[in-house]
Amino acid sequence: MVSSKAVLVVLSTALASSGVGAQLIRLGGVNTAGYDFTVYTNGSFTNNAAIPPAWEYAHFSGEGANLYRVPFAWQEMTPELGGPINTTFLEQYYNVTVAAALASSPTAHVIVDLHNYARWNGEIISQGGPTNEQYGSIWYQLGQVYGNNDRLLFGVMNEPHDLDIPTWAESVQYVVNSIRASGATNYLLLPGSNYTSAQTFPTGAGPYLLNVKDPLFGTPERLIFDVHKYLDYDNSGTHAECVTNNTEVLETLVSWLQEYGRQAVLSETGGGNTASCETYLGEELAYVKSAYPSLVGFSVWAAGAFATDYILSMTPYANGTDQPLWIDAVRPNLP
Repeated sequence: MVSSKAVLVVLSTALASSGVGAQLIRLGGVNTAGYDFTVYTNGSFTNNAAIPPAWEYAHFSGEGANLYRVPFAWQEMTPELGGPINTTFLEQYYNVTVAAALASSPTAHVIVDLHNYARWNGEIISQGGPTNEQYGSIWYQLGQVYGNNDRLLFGVMNEPHDLDIPTWAESVQYVVNSIRASGATNYLLLPGSNYTSAQTFPTGAGPYLLNVKDPLFGTPERLIFDVHKYLDYDNSGTHAECVTNNTEVLETLVSWLQEYGRQAVLSETGGGNTASCETYLGEELAYVKSAYPSLVGFSVWAAGAFATDYILSMTPYANGTDQPLWIDAVRPNLP
């Protein structure tokens, strides 16, 4: 890995000529799942992934969406922990999927999402499992591939949970340093704990993640907090009915963000195609839209390779029509 001093020297000219520093536009869209299929919450993966249909991106962008979160399994991208990227998988992930999403609209953004719950095959990063160096390795390599593209956001880890938060914050700092050492200037999405809960963020992981520094920019504008919040009774995203619009939780989060001059993205939320979710999800996303720039946007769960009868499906039907929840709750609140 090159020295941080060398990186700063090389990048100072690049930043001056690239217009880096612009604020993220208001974002709204959908997770396009598939590459993450059979990644379990213990970080194991049974190699049963699927490719999100590329045509969905033009479909959703034509309706106003401009954010796509594309989750993938760590084990797919680097089959050997800490080893080199699988170029065959990377070519598929980028050329078949990410490139299609970016091409769907000049304002389309993609979250490159490592979907492993801060774990590799049951073991927690820097807490008995992968070392920070092994974790940093995958992002250093991805930074070399995807760096310097403001429309690619790095979701450095999906839904960490059941871990020591101060130690996790140190791992997040390590991976931020690794990405910047790769030469990448992208926005970075920093997750907390408790499955990235928006509700617990201000009093849980948030105070620790406030201390994560950007070694390249020196300011936190490109470090965006990553939060999730579902609307079913246990916040699991596994039930068709919604029982809350989450606005009270999000108002508390926004007040905390404003206190510290920070931003967050609601990168997972959603509900079933039910009357309760049409009401509550619509109210939630309307609030997110109103809270820009503290909340830069949202990405609902989920389309991609999910079947149209999946309980939280946003996947369009074969005839090109949309799920009722997308029509009634999501589409009116797109940017």
